[in-house]
Amino acid sequence: MNKAGMKWLAMVAVLLAGPAWAEDALKVAIGQRGNWENAVTELGQDAGFFKKHGLVLDILYTEGGGQTQQAVISGSVDIGIGVGSYGVLGAFSKGAPVRVIGNSMLGARDLYWYVRADSAVKGMKDAGGKSVAFSTTGSSTDLVVRGFQRVFGVTLDRVATGSPPSTFTQVMSGQVDVGWASPPFGVVAAEAGRTRIVARGSDVPGLEHQSVRVMIANARALTAKADAMGRYMAAYREALDWMYSDPAALVAYGTWAGVTPELAGHVRDEFYPKTNMDPARVEGLEQLMADAVTFKFLTAPMGVEQLGKLVAPPPAQ
Repeated sequence: MNKAGMKWLAMVAVLLAGPAWAEDALKVAIGQRGNWENAVTELGQDAGFFKKHGLVLDILYTEGGGQTQQAVISGSVDIGIGVGSYGVLGAFSKGAPVRVIGNSMLGARDLYWYVRADSAVKGMKDAGGKSVAFSTTGSSTDLVVRGFQRVFGVTLDRVATGSPPSTFTQVMSGQVDVGWASPPFGVVAAEAGRTRIVARGSDVPGLEHQSVRVMIANARALTAKADAMGRYMAAYREALDWMYSDPAALVAYGTWAGVTPELAGHVRDEFYPKTNMDPARVEGLEQLMADAVTFKFLTAPMGVEQLGKLVAPPPAQ
């Protein structure tokens, strides 16, 4: 066969093989690296679930939901995970380009508040007038601390302390009376008797039926990358299923979070029920809106049309 014929056969082979599609890139901001809920995206990428759906993710970790939300609103990232619902409702009502694409967590079973072992505070009823930590304004920890005030009838000195590690430093140095954390962070210190847990997010009734943290997207990115975001959600669900069914996921999480697989399993099973992390379960927005009005994140509850615009999951894949 002459050179022309060989060249023609090579061209046919390329055409038959089809185009070599590049992976779509998405930027994702996630609050609080280390806890189980926020591990889905990175562990899922490491395990190949997102690659299977033609995605490569650029992951950024923040100090909390407030920073994550700002990154989404600014367009620095496409998607934000684990963002407090109060902050999202308030930002959307002011015209921010943010949309809710899924649920991150129903309830606040994973959150706890603690004191130094030598503290006189035994519970939130003793914490009136004391400094009590939350991560960032509008976050789920902010929501819970406000709930503590209502449930226990106390006035708390609410202090934004950022991440669990920075909060721990402030508590142990005496700058803050009551700190917050989410497992596995702080579990070893509590078991060793250095700290005492004095309250849990589950102490605030009604939150178990509310999406206290949600998954959000930049509105412009959601329009431009709807298909890719739909694939992101599909891969996220597959990764979540894997994390609750395969012992290898506990090993992967333990390596990632710096804990043993045994502690990883304890954290997962006690603090993070799988049903509470179902992305499809965006629930309790009516009560969240009512509370957001009370706490001045909203001036008035949203109507059905506004809610329909805010909650905009990408096309199912």
